Amino acid sequence: MATKETYRPAFTEPPGKNLAGIPISNLRLPTPYISYGLQYDEACAKHIRDTFHASRIYIVASRSLAANTDKVDKLVSAIGERNVVGVRRKGITPHTPWSEILEISAECRAVRADCVVTLGAGSITDGCKLVVLCLANDIREPEQLARYSVESSDAPKTIAEPTVPLITIPTSLSGGEYFSLAGGTEDSTHHKHGFLHSGMGARLIILDPDLCRTTPEYHWLSTGIRSVDHCVEAMCSLSGTPASDAKAEEGLRLLMPGLLRSKADPDDVEARRRCQLGVNLAMGSVRAGVPMGGSHAIGHQLGPLGVAHGVTSCIMLPAVLQYNIRHGTDRPEIAEKQRRVEAILWSEAEAVKVLEAANLVRDTADLGDLLDAVIRALGLPRTLKEVGVSPDVIPALSKRSLSDFWAPSNPVPLLEAEQVQVILEAVA
Repeated sequence: MATKETYRPAFTEPPGKNLAGIPISNLRLPTPYISYGLQYDEACAKHIRDTFHASRIYIVASRSLAANTDKVDKLVSAIGERNVVGVRRKGITPHTPWSEILEISAECRAVRADCVVTLGAGSITDGCKLVVLCLANDIREPEQLARYSVESSDAPKTIAEPTVPLITIPTSLSGGEYFSLAGGTEDSTHHKHGFLHSGMGARLIILDPDLCRTTPEYHWLSTGIRSVDHCVEAMCSLSGTPASDAKAEEGLRLLMPGLLRSKADPDDVEARRRCQLGVNLAMGSVRAGVPMGGSHAIGHQLGPLGVAHGVTSCIMLPAVLQYNIRHGTDRPEIAEKQRRVEAILWSEAEAVKVLEAANLVRDTADLGDLLDAVIRALGLPRTLKEVGVSPDVIPALSKRSLSDFWAPSNPVPLLEAEQVQVILEAVA
């Protein structure tokens, strides 16, 4: 029996008024489509041909996928070697250096690429959002790219929307492919800039859970906790809506058992499919403009210290939730929202096994305790020490975290460095 593809918009609602703190009411942010049900190579070849009518394809692939598997060659074969005008097999360095963005843009320009495909996740996805922006605006030098940063005071009056479609085939659960916002690091200063303009983002996201069996377990599970963080902080946000809460809950009900089943059996393809669909729902809250909280705010500052985003969520989310309970007693809705998330975990059979094995008791253990047990069961770190972050950096890290756009939107607003320091010391 032939496999049937599902092809649909990733989101049915328009984006909110801001995206990660950036006003977007004057921007046109297209909704990506998602495809699942077909193998990644078959789906990609089909949509290159029938949806985008492209014939000059440039592929940016994960270094590990290219070196350790035949997945890149399989993709090239499906598209047709005559249609593939370039393949970058070394991926993009973490935090997406501008030099590599401009290098790939120059290569795409030279071969007249009319479609860019990414195979992998993380910096590859972010980088290629910027590559297609560079192609549309003939950006060739770092000084030009700097003008397009959200921090720029010298932005061009006219910014062309990308016309070269971007297809992403993610192999992790961090969800950046659903985000129009891209980040890139200026080589000379090591400062990471955000970029967000009309037309930015992936046009098509191809989900293939079988492909994701190649993803290292630690990376798969930790990026999955990043998406759990999106769901939990959305449901605990004091600015959430019934609609955003419902989608975040649906995402959490897919992710939580999916991650635990993936841990128990790495070949459980259905569990991986559930995780991938959960990511789509998790990112819906961020796109809708539901503000995240302290886990994201502090995590953004742990990133430059070499801690991956998924891992920051493993460490910070339970600690922030417990801080909010202890210091938000004047806002009963904080505890009420956390109890709703607790009820979800206690209603999922896979989670209940983990919670009971950790000797946790319903109505006694708080949400931070529950998530701590799940994260430990997945074999992921729970302290700064485990990831090599010294207690010496906590004071400076606490101050930097206050500048994040999601620090004040934490249910207990993080407005003083001492608040963040309390949270960090709890997981030192």
